[in-house]
Amino acid sequence: MKKIISLTLGVALAIAATAQVKPGVEVLRDGGFKQLQGKRVGLITNPSGVDNNLKSTIDILHEAPGVELTALYSPEHGVRGDVHAGDVVDFYVDQATGVPVYSIYGKTHKPSAEMLKDVDVLVYDIQDNGCRSFTFISTMGLAMDACAELGKEFMVLDRPNPVGGNKVEGCLVEDSCYSFVSQFAIPYLYGLTPGELAKYLNEENMLLGGKKVDLTVVPMEGWTRDMDFRETGMPWVLPSPHIPNPEASLYYPASGILGELYCMSIGVGYTLPFKLFCAEWINADEFSKAMNDLNLPGMKFRPIHIKPFYSTGKGENLQGVEMYVTDKSVAPLSLINFYAMQELARLYPEKKAFEIGDKSRYDMFDKVVGSKTIRPAFTKNYRVDDIKDYWNKDVEDFSAKKAKYHLYK
Repeated sequence: MKKIISLTLGVALAIAATAQVKPGVEVLRDGGFKQLQGKRVGLITNPSGVDNNLKSTIDILHEAPGVELTALYSPEHGVRGDVHAGDVVDFYVDQATGVPVYSIYGKTHKPSAEMLKDVDVLVYDIQDNGCRSFTFISTMGLAMDACAELGKEFMVLDRPNPVGGNKVEGCLVEDSCYSFVSQFAIPYLYGLTPGELAKYLNEENMLLGGKKVDLTVVPMEGWTRDMDFRETGMPWVLPSPHIPNPEASLYYPASGILGELYCMSIGVGYTLPFKLFCAEWINADEFSKAMNDLNLPGMKFRPIHIKPFYSTGKGENLQGVEMYVTDKSVAPLSLINFYAMQELARLYPEKKAFEIGDKSRYDMFDKVVGSKTIRPAFTKNYRVDDIKDYWNKDVEDFSAKKAKYHLYK
């Protein structure tokens, strides 16, 4: 056991020594935690909230001189990652620190006044994946809203956007589609770090209660907007079970929308989550050729045969394609969902996604997309050209608007 611990520590120290980017928690620590001195601190985090030595932000704040960590707040999977997906635990005590843990994934997604009664400042530190439907940013926004209502301070310890700080795709969420997977009127890929997004929500008066929160963002050091997560030198700790590496953040927006229909495997339940489009009725070579013949910029496809271990297609022999993003700056990531449906409808007209998919999922599909216009427009002819302009209609304006809140070049 000692040998294993020693090896783990050695790896962590090696990562820290080569890291090009300091996350916000390290910048806070290097500054002596001055923004938190003498305050009662609550923390929203999960296992991805670590420094470059893989030490949890929970333990860093618990040990910080002059800082009183009084409460922890758990999104899905728990603050230590010890709660299985979908399981709900309303309240427990963190064994390592003795600090109470309140769930904000279950009966409520928003901290209540009772949960925040012993807190002066609520800190947020979670690695995001840069996509609107990944719900941690909804958790952040609702927590900001609660703090604004109760006169509490809010702090974001900033982290990279693994899709980059320039990638914007998708329309703004429309009035009929607000939900926990589309909490705010931002594009599907929004090209902001958590700290920048917090500033955007606050200054653009987008908090649900209509008030502004007393916000502090502790920025990273060394991050640039064009940086791939691997270039940061930072360790990747999976923010949820199906985002096991930073590359998964590139594929999540490329297949997650189609995945809502449960009509084929997108690699969840296999070893390549969000990287595949597979079904028993697909001919892998035929489908791969069709996708490559589109000549989509920054994208390549190869045939693949799989047998999923769980989820859609469990235990069945499936065929399809594996995606490769060769240039994320030009790849139309979110539209890949629709290009795949387009080509499959052309090759196998009896297997159109919305006809074989779970119709009870249509509402969730629309909420993830953020619009009730896209689905009927696309399913009329299963042509990407019918929705492309609408899907990207807000990109230019949002890109210009968000630039006011950039903390990094």
